[in-house]
Amino acid sequence: MLKIDGVTRRFGDVTALDGVSLEIGQGEFFALLGPSGCGKTTLLRIIAGFETPDGGTVTLDGDDLLAAPPNRRPISLMFQSYALFPHMTVARNVAYGLEQEKLPRQEIRKRVGEVLETVGLAEHGDRKPAQLSGGQRQRVALARSIVKRPRLLLLDEPLSALDKKVRADMQLELKRLQNEVGITFVVVTHDQEEAMSLADRIAVFHNGRVCQVDEPVALYERPSTPFVAGFVGANNLFEGTAGEDGGFDAEGFGTLPGTPLPDLAAGAEALLCVRPESITLADDGDTDETGSDETGTGETGVGESAAGVLKGGVLDVSFYGGVSHLSVDVPGHPKPVLVAVQGASTVRPGAKVRLHWDAGDAVVIPRAAR
Repeated sequence: MLKIDGVTRRFGDVTALDGVSLEIGQGEFFALLGPSGCGKTTLLRIIAGFETPDGGTVTLDGDDLLAAPPNRRPISLMFQSYALFPHMTVARNVAYGLEQEKLPRQEIRKRVGEVLETVGLAEHGDRKPAQLSGGQRQRVALARSIVKRPRLLLLDEPLSALDKKVRADMQLELKRLQNEVGITFVVVTHDQEEAMSLADRIAVFHNGRVCQVDEPVALYERPSTPFVAGFVGANNLFEGTAGEDGGFDAEGFGTLPGTPLPDLAAGAEALLCVRPESITLADDGDTDETGSDETGTGETGVGESAAGVLKGGVLDVSFYGGVSHLSVDVPGHPKPVLVAVQGASTVRPGAKVRLHWDAGDAVVIPRAAR
């Protein structure tokens, strides 16, 4: 549906976008993910028509999108601030775009009623924005964006102004709404969890370039560059080289279990990426904390473990409700190794432990971005 080919945008000496190419399908929920200043919002503004690229093309269903002025593009943009008219009611805010198109009053009333019902604000049409909660104002902005029935809805950090619980509720609401109305959504965010929970596919941006485009699970489990490995979720990174027969030869630790990415040559400089939840802890008595009930006590317990591949001491234990994070100091490794276990950990700071993971749960990637 939307094809972006070789788009470049410069601001003086700063290159905001450097030859970006993407393809986004009809009805897809697509996320542009990256840190501040990586170029994702600039790309969104080019699609919307508020910026003109220095090079490249953007087409919608094969038609040149860049040749059309912003108000002639079948696109709606929902701003981070929502930009509601404070003196207008909810219904008037939603109807404003349709009124500018001079649609019949009966048609406007019908479409506004339908969209307010869709976003759960049918009984709030007479209220002013100041009388609504943050989540309700966000719904008004969404209703105003979809009432014109655009082919493409662009959302710029749509949930950043909401608190954690409302944000979680609105993530579900956005996904439900996108499935119901069938509009293609493109969302810009720096929040990894938001992108992972919402999107069908994610493009990770860094320094004006696309590092990787993938589905959330594949992106999390198989990052293809050091930046993606470090930016998307927590990761433990070890330096070394790709092993001759698979695996990974770590500097100072010998051979560690891991699965190289395809086409990664043996002996090439590489990084081993191990997610915290993939690591099993074992103490000196050859017991492990796996999150399974292997002790018969009915609690998260301690059972038999495979031999550890690394040894260290527990520095800190943090409990986050459903999961505990343990920081383990491994001599010879520059940073503590992060381990995640389900529930409350029975391991305490100062404990001597061994760390183990399976080769299939760790990925070996090139040390330099390809």
